[in-house]
Amino acid sequence: MKKRTFGPQLFIYPMPVVIVGAIVNEKPNFNTIAYCGVAQSQPPMLAISMDKRRYTITGIKENRTFSVNIPSVEMLEPTDYIGTCSGRDVDKSGLFNLFYGKLKTAPMIEECPVNIECELADYMDFGGKNDLLIGRIVETYAENKYLTDEYPDIEKIRPIVFTRQDHKYWETGRFLTEAYKTGKKYNNLEDR
Repeated sequence: MKKRTFGPQLFIYPMPVVIVGAIVNEKPNFNTIAYCGVAQSQPPMLAISMDKRRYTITGIKENRTFSVNIPSVEMLEPTDYIGTCSGRDVDKSGLFNLFYGKLKTAPMIEECPVNIECELADYMDFGGKNDLLIGRIVETYAENKYLTDEYPDIEKIRPIVFTRQDHKYWETGRFLTEAYKTGKKYNNLEDR
């Protein structure tokens, strides 16, 4: 087998598309990003990475709160739009119906199937283009129509995913199998 080398690349497929919300200069603002992931499960924390020049990051650092809103494919056009313009120039707060939760300073989007309200636990500057922000999850919100057995259902949510190298949006694919079951045949490798 001969594999090509590409140098240091972000070949993570796919990346979740989320809309980050924050209050900036006393006004709700939103930014679309694809650099978002789980930081740890107990206590629940997530990580986002955002360009230091983004208007939204100013509000996150100032108020130490933010939201992560998971848009569905039905929201593709406004989701893309808010990632292409700055809140310095455009008031994006009127694009959606907004609500606030426990923190009162993390604007969330009603139209998004899932909303995650976070306190800023820490942020790190590694000397590059982006800052890494760690959010402690304070509350999570979802409408019943997006749930199955009391949990968010990916088939009902229909989240948007992103491929970085070609700058394309995608919809998630088909169900394969349940986790933690299909690999059990390897439990007795020593016996083979």
